[in-house]
Amino acid sequence: MKLFTGLKQIREFERQQLPFLRTVVDFDIVIEIGYAEEQGQALSLKQLFLLNISSRTTVRRKLARLIERGIVIRRKHANDHRASLLVISHSTLKLLGKYGGTLTSISSAHFM
Repeated sequence: MKLFTGLKQIREFERQQLPFLRTVVDFDIVIEIGYAEEQGQALSLKQLFLLNISSRTTVRRKLARLIERGIVIRRKHANDHRASLLVISHSTLKLLGKYGGTLTSISSAHFM
């Protein structure tokens, strides 16, 4: 087992392929939105705040940057046009799928 070799490969992938995930808060926001989507529930801004990932100001600022970069998409709620729902963009989903495959590959090579 070469723990740090594997960890180094993971970080290298993250730096090259996921530069938009600069902080743990960025990562947490994307994971929570994606997780809600997987469960068949799009996440609202209010629900994101209630997860207490960070302060509301920080989450709002980080989310605005992720939306601006096309990582997260804000859509109008179908039944309540005052509310917005947050979803992960298709291209980001593909990239995160590749990341998951890379983690699996590196894990089996270095952490088993």
